Amino acid sequence: MVWGKEAILATVDECRQALQELAARLDRNADTVREHVDLDRTLACRISDLETAFHGRLTDGRLVDLTDGDDPKAKIAMTTTSDDLIDLVHGKLDITRAVANRRVSIKANPFDLIKLRKLL
Repeated sequence: MVWGKEAILATVDECRQALQELAARLDRNADTVREHVDLDRTLACRISDLETAFHGRLTDGRLVDLTDGDDPKAKIAMTTTSDDLIDLVHGKLDITRAVANRRVSIKANPFDLIKLRKLL
């Protein structure tokens, strides 16, 4: 992490690494995840404090085709800060509380949100 004006901020590389860790975790547990979450959707993860984004696809219990850049047409879009993304991936921040406290915003259709809740 690098020093910002008021706080320590995660870097773009650290956010990319966290998402890759999440993808690897989902891949290791794909059979179990697939039993609970049947999704095939494009996903965008927007990092507001770094003005960057990543996108990929949730399919068969996996996060695949993860790459830099936004996907404005993504069916599921999550917006958060770099530090909150890192904390979410590492289990230090509860997704339900983060959404309730507006630290994380997730835009998706209601049925996908129900499925995502099982995933997260």
